[in-house]
Formats: sequence, C-alpha cells, structure tokens
Amino acid sequence: MIKNSESLSMPEAMGYVKKAKGNEDLSKFAKDFFKISPEDAGKLREKIDALDLIKLNNEQKSKIIDIMPEDKEEVNKIFVDIKLDEDETNKILETVKEFK
Repeated sequence: MIKNSESLSMPEAMGYVKKAKGNEDLSKFAKDFFKISPEDAGKLREKIDALDLIKLNNEQKSKIIDIMPEDKEEVNKIFVDIKLDEDETNKILETVKEFK
C-alpha cells in the first residue's frame, strides 16, 4: 500500500531500504554510488528547503542531492525548464559544499 508519494534522492531512499531486513547486499552495493549518507541527505534537503527558492521543486531538490553539483554548470544541468540567477545558483553550491 502506498502511503505517501514524494520525490526522494537515492541516499534518502536507501535510508528506507536499510530499515528493512535482508537488504545488506543492496546497501553495500549502493554505497559505491552515493556521494552522501542517507542521514546527511535528509539534513541537506532541510537546508535546501530553508533557502526558500521558489523555483525549486522536490524532484530538483532530489537531483541536487543525488548529483552533489560542484560548479554552476552542473547545477544548470538539473534545471532544464527554468533558469536560476547567479545568486540562487551560488546559494545551492554553498549549501552542497557544507556536506562534502
């Protein structure tokens, strides 16, 4: 039964998988692909939410956490439909840098 439908980053989704028993192999495999822990991913999402950037939706926030962009070009690849100004881009990059 689906109780909630929201966009999660891969590390956040792994946090739910870890809670289920018998998924040790999947957890070990997934660690090779994540740049951030599930716990830190949740904290990063909270910080991104606190930026109050109206242009960001949950799917884009999840992609930011998945990709952990290092420069403006990587941020702009996430936002195909909209254009962020330099200040918004810098806020995102500064927030992501806190978790590297």
